Amino acid sequence: MPVYEAPIRDMQFLLHDVLKLQNYSNLPGFADADKDTIDAILEEAGKWHRDVLAPLNRVGDLEGCKRNDDATVTVPTGFKEAYDQFCESGFGALAMDPEYGGSGLPVTLAMAISEMTSSANQAFGMYPGLAAGAWRAIHAAASDEQKQTYLPKMTTGEWTGTMNLTEPQCGTDLGLIRSKAVPQGDGTYKISGQKIWISAGEHEMSKNIIHLVLARIEGAPEGIKGISLFIVPKFMVNDDGSLGERNGVTCGGLEEKMGIHGNATCVMNYDDATGFLVGEENKGMRAMFVMMNEARLGVGLQGYAAAEVAMQNAAAFARDRLQSRSVTGVKAPEKPADPIIVHPDVRRMLMDTRAFVEGARALTFWAALHEDMQHKAPEEADRQKSNDYMALITPVIKAYLTDKGSKGANDSLQVFGGSGYCEEWGMSQFVRDVRIALIYEGTNGIQALDLVGRKLMAEGGRYWQTFFKEIDDWCAENKGQNDDLDAYIEKLLAAKGELTEATQWLGMNAMKDFDQAGAASNDYLHLFGLVAIGYMWLMMTKEALDRAGDSDPFYKNKLITAKYFFDRVIVESSMHLAKVKTGTSTMMELEAEAF
Repeated sequence: MPVYEAPIRDMQFLLHDVLKLQNYSNLPGFADADKDTIDAILEEAGKWHRDVLAPLNRVGDLEGCKRNDDATVTVPTGFKEAYDQFCESGFGALAMDPEYGGSGLPVTLAMAISEMTSSANQAFGMYPGLAAGAWRAIHAAASDEQKQTYLPKMTTGEWTGTMNLTEPQCGTDLGLIRSKAVPQGDGTYKISGQKIWISAGEHEMSKNIIHLVLARIEGAPEGIKGISLFIVPKFMVNDDGSLGERNGVTCGGLEEKMGIHGNATCVMNYDDATGFLVGEENKGMRAMFVMMNEARLGVGLQGYAAAEVAMQNAAAFARDRLQSRSVTGVKAPEKPADPIIVHPDVRRMLMDTRAFVEGARALTFWAALHEDMQHKAPEEADRQKSNDYMALITPVIKAYLTDKGSKGANDSLQVFGGSGYCEEWGMSQFVRDVRIALIYEGTNGIQALDLVGRKLMAEGGRYWQTFFKEIDDWCAENKGQNDDLDAYIEKLLAAKGELTEATQWLGMNAMKDFDQAGAASNDYLHLFGLVAIGYMWLMMTKEALDRAGDSDPFYKNKLITAKYFFDRVIVESSMHLAKVKTGTSTMMELEAEAF
């Protein structure tokens, strides 16, 4: 059975040395996140995820969820007990508002715990993950009365939450939503319709489930402009906070999926269910985007988290598996064959994954720090910059990290050879589970179109121009301090130059023919992802070089991985630029009937 060990040392390096959370101790929440507190939380969380949650991952895959005759759903063995422990430990409430019972610690720290949960048990992590997203949407857009009604018990985990967008006839195109909301004259609405693919839509781990539902009020405008957002609780909430009668929302069925079997992915039927409007009529998408953006960062995290745990198991297998002799001479003469980790191609797969995972973790934590700063930075200019960065980098994190995370999980399975293809080793579960991350919360193709079609053009290009300037300024400030760092700076600047050229190409061609943007978008996003992770590797390299004399081998290993990234990975930028500049050439020429 696969095992998991939280990469606490790498997380500490990022939080303390690279991002330097201690420098923000004057801001709300950060004052309580001193080094000792952070380390204690990471250590405790690491033990729990290793000893309790990771062993349930295989259980969830084999058992799955079961819909009962009364439309309730039974989760896999051990999930309920683990969820209770998760809530009691306060892991889910780390970054939530203290006004509603949260710890108020930085989102950056909470992101580290989320990674552990996703690596240890992706299907389980979706229950508190969706609840956290619903919490944030209510916190951002609901009335004070609604916040007081729902947030305290969602903070403790006593109640969970979901997001209900997709319907049988609409996924990406939410303007096609048919679910309707009929006003009742008392401030409530009757919600009717069907939603599909609703993660954590029905289960009995929490006492209530707070569904956030997109629906159209009678007479609302067509399309996206006529969509409103509603709170639809599984059980009605009485004035004193106790639970009342069951609402008109039920699980009509469970999806049979390729992976994440331990998560209840439901068809949800709304039959005159009582709903409560969140925010203004016809402004539902604005509120729901709070949750969707939260979810997209979480999905990107799922991508590299799956690669992390898969890589851990692949590396352990490669150290033990004996097969053939090294082409450069026997490495283990006392054994009948050498361990396969001596073979360069096995090392290639492991190093590709390692360089990606460590860079992806840094990028995700960096983005989480900007999520903190967009709310807590004392200067408006700093809050605006962080808001810009979050808008710009969210589609990159969601799509690039899941594309590469899926590849990392596949490569890790490949290290096992035929054993990886057999279920008893558990590697296929990582491949199957992470595959959904490329699809839900907006497919990766949609994320690429969002980056190219919306984020690059926003505010006259301010988002990307500010980010590119930050990279230039960092490189200028740190050049000349170390020969190795200088070499890496030159390589990143070359890749950033190619990204700039690709951006200019889109500016000149995409507005004339929108198909050009569509044809270039995937490679442009991957080029952007390479540069963004390259920037993270520069910052990590600088900090590791400053500590290279330390006896801790961690820094030596970090520098070896950095060299691998800049020698073998960043060079992919030229390929992506070449493909961007081909535009629609050949891509759109074949007639549809010829496929």
